[in-house]
Amino acid sequence: MASENHSSQMKRLLRIMERLRDPERGCEWDKAQTFDTIAPYTIEEAYEVADAIERKDLAELKSELGDLLLQVVFHSQMAAEADAFTFDDVARAISDKMERRHPHIFGEETGAMTNRRWEDLKAAERDDAGSSSALEGVAKALPALMRSDKLQKRAARVGFQWDDVSGPKEKLEEEIEELETASNDERLMEAGDVLFVAVNIVRRYGVDPEAALKASNSKFEQRFRRMEVLAQSNGQDFATLSLDEQEAYWQKVKALEKTQG
Repeated sequence: MASENHSSQMKRLLRIMERLRDPERGCEWDKAQTFDTIAPYTIEEAYEVADAIERKDLAELKSELGDLLLQVVFHSQMAAEADAFTFDDVARAISDKMERRHPHIFGEETGAMTNRRWEDLKAAERDDAGSSSALEGVAKALPALMRSDKLQKRAARVGFQWDDVSGPKEKLEEEIEELETASNDERLMEAGDVLFVAVNIVRRYGVDPEAALKASNSKFEQRFRRMEVLAQSNGQDFATLSLDEQEAYWQKVKALEKTQG
């Protein structure tokens, strides 16, 4: 009964999108969209899903997952109109992929899935598709920090990495020096090199750099807001204080965090 309900609601959503894109009876806005114009909304919806999860708001998560599903349906409808593929093709492709990538569940392999085995399966798929580079398939639209991590992991899989963390640490010092002496035209690239090597160092400690920076951003925001509140409670405008006075508030907030656990 549950599967029938799932099927009926999915068919309903597909019919709605088909109607919205109908050349004669559809919505003018929906009809005017292309893959390129919809792509930013797809990315935005994915982030909103992640935000709802982080806030542990399951009611909002349900809504955001619906918005994200709509994006899949939207792209699939446009592809169907171009005789490229349909929603069923999308569902079939991901089903085939999940069965292929879980041979210990749907095949004859035994034992638990490991990260190494997962990556080997993905690499085999790329080879079967005629991949010409170990870096192929790392999406350019990924956040830069995340993409840097993925590119470096791919390179490491074929042996292109330092033997230990001392290598990237030395390289980081070198890149910082180059940034300090860079011309205006060179500064962007040299700054990128600093960040790229920093990702390498973090990765060598087994830390996800995207998650690490996200955590630091959150910690900084919380501390900064608490400084502003403390200053206001003392009748001060935080923005008008000297750096030394602001630093005193920073240290006070850090001390409060320790006492409050």
